[in-house]
Amino acid sequence: MKRSLQLTLGACALALAAQASAQVTFYEGEGFRGAAFTANQAVGDFTRHGYNDRASSVVVTRGRWEVCEDANYTGLCVRLRPGSYDSLRGMGLNNRVSSMRPLSDRRRDLVEVPPPMPAPDYAWRRRPNERVEYAPVTAVRAVVGPPEQRCWVEKERYVEPGRSEPNVGGAIIGGLIGGILGHQVGGGTGKDIATAGGAIAGVAIGANTGRNSGTTRERDVQRCETVANSGPPAYWDVSYTYRGMQHHVQMSAPPGESIAVNRNGEPRQ
Repeated sequence: MKRSLQLTLGACALALAAQASAQVTFYEGEGFRGAAFTANQAVGDFTRHGYNDRASSVVVTRGRWEVCEDANYTGLCVRLRPGSYDSLRGMGLNNRVSSMRPLSDRRRDLVEVPPPMPAPDYAWRRRPNERVEYAPVTAVRAVVGPPEQRCWVEKERYVEPGRSEPNVGGAIIGGLIGGILGHQVGGGTGKDIATAGGAIAGVAIGANTGRNSGTTRERDVQRCETVANSGPPAYWDVSYTYRGMQHHVQMSAPPGESIAVNRNGEPRQ
């Protein structure tokens, strides 16, 4: 009986230790931003902690958890394992979480969710119980993307080279025809001169037969030029002052007059 009691107490101690080591942190905004709520034990109703229907992302540090949309672990419930879930939207629980508890192995009807992020990406997230202050923004510069290359197609006129070599065959034929025609002109010495002249003229005409100065045609030509990027800014380069020191940070959206920082001057959202 004594040994049985010791075993029972030991099992309870292990269960309590496992539960105590488990931890889950919810964030009000997606991407682990906004007000945080952390627990290492069952919470039957988030209303008592002022966090009902506010969670949009979650980080499970240790243990496995059952997270439900209604109080007292009812309604839609999902199973979460250690890792970072940057959004509860795909689970159908965005701004709908009302209760949670360490997962019981007896529960087999829970909804399986996509695996958590392999590597957490929440450098700017506000840590549980972390105190933040507001530092004044001193300068904001919108930075656009790199220049763009724009291309188009236009018509271009060009001259296609014509035939420039003398037409040898035409020259021979032209010489024969010119000689024959010249031979029929005049008589005696004049006939010989006319024959020679006709042959020379025929050669010249025949040699130029088929020669031309070219033909004007059109063709498609691609033109390109580099222009400045006219799209929305890629990011905002922000300068702020905290405790007399100048800090710089790149933000995906323009800030207000101040930004939240921790005691080291690191930005928090």
